[in-house]
Order: sequence, then structure tokens, then C-alpha cells
Amino acid sequence: MKKWMMAAAVVSLMALSACSNDGSEAIVETKNGNITKDEFYNEMKERVGKSVLRDLIDEKVLSKKYKVTDEEIDREIERIKEAYGTQYDLAVQQNGEKVIREMVKLDLLRTKAAVEDIKVTEKELKEYYDNYKPKIRASHILVKDEKTAKEVKAKLDKGEDFAKLAKEYSQDPGSASNGGDLGWFGPGKMVKEFEEAAYKLKVGEVSDPVKTDYGYHIIKVTDKEKKKSFNEMKDEIAFEVKRNKLDPATMQSKVDKLVKDAGVEIKDKDLQDVIEQQGKQ
Repeated sequence: MKKWMMAAAVVSLMALSACSNDGSEAIVETKNGNITKDEFYNEMKERVGKSVLRDLIDEKVLSKKYKVTDEEIDREIERIKEAYGTQYDLAVQQNGEKVIREMVKLDLLRTKAAVEDIKVTEKELKEYYDNYKPKIRASHILVKDEKTAKEVKAKLDKGEDFAKLAKEYSQDPGSASNGGDLGWFGPGKMVKEFEEAAYKLKVGEVSDPVKTDYGYHIIKVTDKEKKKSFNEMKDEIAFEVKRNKLDPATMQSKVDKLVKDAGVEIKDKDLQDVIEQQGKQ
């Protein structure tokens, strides 16, 4: 994520400095002197030029052979949000969603290039599918003791409103004010006892009190994603299974080979070792 934030912050600036042949044109004027495009370009080149240039080369070369759809980018962004949380939000605030999507696309291009040489069996794909659980959306009421949990459950059984009771009883400040809503989540995002209980519920069904290290939860599932058929998910599953087998060195080696085969020639003498350096990292 740090690499993304650094690279994303300067990609558009590097493009700006290269968009005019007049390098002496001022892009900033002050009473104490101006800053020209040449000055700006050279400073950006010195600080992050090699890293950004390699990203641009990879994107140019790989996009000719591999395609990434908006749906694939959306799916990957959801994965990143779950993994990085507020760091992702910060990256979007600083650089804009468009630039972040471009960086996600580049990562997917590199991954697609690398995984095409990895073999998977039908058994592996079906095993992944059988273990795959779609996301669910749930609300909960968290209390400290079993006695209170049973009291709340009894009120729910009599037809009292779940959201109202969550605001009144729940000890989870992050969800209580929203009627207990936890939003969408998938496997591995909640503690084991909570996840197991939630996935057993049907939409609209309310659990008995569930004990975890946090206290006692009363869970209500409010929505579930429909699990697609194996054939509908087969391509997506194959990509994920292959990606799980992939290591960074294998990915870099494949991308390096494709860049070398593309006959890349770097004109700026200060950046001519970009490809050689990347291959040694």
C-alpha cells in the first residue's frame, strides 16, 4: 500500500511535466523565482523516477497482451479495503480513486502475466469452490453477561425491534448507533464462534446468545450474497487458486521477460538502468 501511495502520488505529475516540449515553461510562479517543468521533472525523476517509470513500462507492455475488466478491478478493490481499511481510504483521499484504480489494474496485469504459466487441477478448483462462502450482512447486539443476553433474546422473540434493542443494550459502540448493523463481511473477518453462528442463519433469522471473548452476541442475518454455480465462478476460482501458488520472485521474473521481449529502449540516460535494477530486486 505504501508503494501504491508513493507511485500514485507522482504518476500524474510526471505526465504533466512531460506533456510540453517547452521545459523552461513555468508551472509555479513566486516573487522569489519560478519553478519550471524541467526543474520539476528532474526533481521527480531524482526522488521516485525509476520506480514510476518501471510501472509505466510494465503497464504499456502488459496491457497489449492481457486485459483487466472493471469488474475485476472492483473485486480487487473490495479485497484491498478489507485488508487495509482506513489506509485504503487515506490513499483515495490523497490521490483520487481514478489513480488508485490504475494501480490496482497494473497489479492485476502483472499477476495475470505470472499465473498463466501455473497449472491447476479440476480437483483443486472444486475444492476451492466447496469451501468458498459468499459474503453475508448481519447485525448484532453485544452484552457482557448471559443473563442480559437471554433477556434481550426473549424480547426479540416477543416481536420487539432488533435495531431499537441494539441501540438500547449493545456494548459495541461501532454498531449500536446503527441498530447493530455490521455491514457485509466474509470468512475470516469475525471471530470463529461469531462467524460459525452467523453463517448457519437464514436471512431474517436471529441466533440464540453466542459467547465469544467479547461477551455474548445475539446475531441477525439481514442479507446474503447468492453463491454462483461452479461454472459461473470457474475462471475467477482458477485465478485465485493460481495466485495463491504465486510468489513475488516468479511474478517479477515473468514480467521482466515480457518487458525484455518488448524491446524497451529508455532514452533518458539517467533512467537507463531501470530494467536492470528491477530484475535484481
